[in-house]
Amino acid sequence: MTLPLIFAATSDVAGKVRGKAFPAEQLDKRLVRGVGWTPTNVQITCFDTIAESPFGALGDLLLVPNAMAEAKARFGDVTEHFMIGDIVTLEGDPWEFCTRTILKKALERLHDVAGVHLISAFEHEFQLKGASRIENQGYGREAFELQRGLCETLMAVLADNGLNPDSIMKEFGPNQYEVVVGPAKGVRSADEAVILREFTRSTALHFGESATFTPIRDVASVGNGVHIHMSFVDDNGEPVTYDENGPCGMSRLTDGFAAGVLKYLPNILALTAPSVVSYERLTPHRWSAAYNNLGFRDREASLRVCPVTAKDPSSIARQFNIEYRAADAAASPYLALAAVVHAGVQGIADGLKAPAPTEEDLSLLSPEELAKRGYVRLPQTLETALAAFQSDPIVTGWFGPEFASVYAAHKAGEIDAVKDMDTAQKCAAYEGAY
Repeated sequence: MTLPLIFAATSDVAGKVRGKAFPAEQLDKRLVRGVGWTPTNVQITCFDTIAESPFGALGDLLLVPNAMAEAKARFGDVTEHFMIGDIVTLEGDPWEFCTRTILKKALERLHDVAGVHLISAFEHEFQLKGASRIENQGYGREAFELQRGLCETLMAVLADNGLNPDSIMKEFGPNQYEVVVGPAKGVRSADEAVILREFTRSTALHFGESATFTPIRDVASVGNGVHIHMSFVDDNGEPVTYDENGPCGMSRLTDGFAAGVLKYLPNILALTAPSVVSYERLTPHRWSAAYNNLGFRDREASLRVCPVTAKDPSSIARQFNIEYRAADAAASPYLALAAVVHAGVQGIADGLKAPAPTEEDLSLLSPEELAKRGYVRLPQTLETALAAFQSDPIVTGWFGPEFASVYAAHKAGEIDAVKDMDTAQKCAAYEGAY
């Protein structure tokens, strides 16, 4: 005999899903009162060390599950059941370090400034741990067939939870797979990213495998990215991302949004690529992101205008989107998306215009030539990225007065946990954490 439990979950600053379970029969009460939570939990790093905290042992919070962010799946004899929630004060006010709340505020700002809503989707790469059972299988059918059961089960679980499965494939790297779901509106997109990551890990375990979303397992091989696809609709649900006469097909709104993302990209990178090993992936010629450049169907660009397959104008307008490529799954999807949205909104508010897309190998240009064209090499270490984040009062101002210092302290604790490791040891540590 068992007592069914529901796990109240939060995707925290470390990009980890933590929380507390309660009896399912108490759901109605918990949807109102939540479960108890502790402020210093925000400083638990991905390695389960506790970074310097301004809260100490003081304070109490509530983690309130949201019925619209419910996830449930059965694996063998066990049913996994969780609800993503929001962290609030005992008085019911939003807590400034709740990543889901941070994203909600960014989306509200987007609507206040531009009158539009965000449609987005997270495209994930992950790897199965251990040695490859067969070699030389980049995009290969044979390696896909080895894990067909896992892939089909995962896609079914996602569909059962309201996600829209698009595709899954054996990616280029050893034991690497990519799973893609359709777009969703507002905060739901980030909810789905959490559900996808958690149930990918659960499905893998059910098949005797272990999945990792680490940014990079081996610097001699490929990394695992998270690509964030974005488009916009107005209050009537009409698409406003595309303009056939705009640069690369971007509407004026999209152009301003893209310009803001590119301008502030060096300052938000610590939020979208927040691990020490993230910067082993963000290098030229890895099909990731190394410069603050716009690309037209270019997978080396940090921000990419994606191709469309539709032919009629109405379908093109709905399919057209831009893709942020300088992110990975060490980041909470809420925090990563909030950072990108805030940067884009700033570009709209300031009337910025995006630069022309690059068409050459920027790694061959000198820093002086890059600067003349308006490009910079993105931060190459987490420490440098954190310094860039903290140095810009516009960027830190998006997140509230205390967030930047708490976030920097959190990441300092994470950096300290791996400071005596060599690169291979760091990669192994992050593989275990994510």
